[in-house]
Amino acid sequence: MHADTRYHASAPRSVSFGAALAINGAIIAGMIFAAPNFLPKPQPKPFKGVNIPLPPPPQPADPVKPQPKVEKMVTPTAPRPTIPDPVIPTTSTNRIDGTDVLPDILPPTRTVDTGPTTVIDPPKPVPALIGASTDPRFAQDFQPEYPSQEIRAQRDGLVTLRVLIGTDGRVKAVEPVSATSDAFFAVTKRQALGKWRFRPATRGGVAEESWKTMTVRFRIEDAR
Repeated sequence: MHADTRYHASAPRSVSFGAALAINGAIIAGMIFAAPNFLPKPQPKPFKGVNIPLPPPPQPADPVKPQPKVEKMVTPTAPRPTIPDPVIPTTSTNRIDGTDVLPDILPPTRTVDTGPTTVIDPPKPVPALIGASTDPRFAQDFQPEYPSQEIRAQRDGLVTLRVLIGTDGRVKAVEPVSATSDAFFAVTKRQALGKWRFRPATRGGVAEESWKTMTVRFRIEDAR
């Protein structure tokens, strides 16, 4: 019996507490939904127009220049030569009868004395050079002595050389051209400077120095 009394006594407290919560929630919700109405509304700003600059108009394109006309090159042609009409001489008829035609009167000529005339003789031709030749009086001294080493070698030889012949006919200088060996050339040079004699070259009867090419042969059968 005591237990039932305590149970019924606690029920009114739970109901009152839930009702209080419901009332408070309703008040808070009403305040939340009514709050926008209490705030002042923002005033609309007046519209201000702004001038937007337009882009500049495009520059006019350059006018197309007309191309110069190319004129065709005309090659000038040479004018044709004009041939004058032939002049036919005519005899004058303006003549008085009974008179002769007088010849043209020429002015008298004057003779100018320029002094004695100088006559230049033409240049005289230069006499030709007559070359030197071997003096036949010394023909036996022309052939050089056969080199001993070439005899032992049983070898023939050939020497060609140039000699400078003086006005007295003697050999003044020797230049080699070709030789089979130095031994052949040595004996030939010695013979030319010591024994060779020539008739000198002449020009207009006057002796002159001159060069002459000589050839000497060596044969082994002649050396035996």
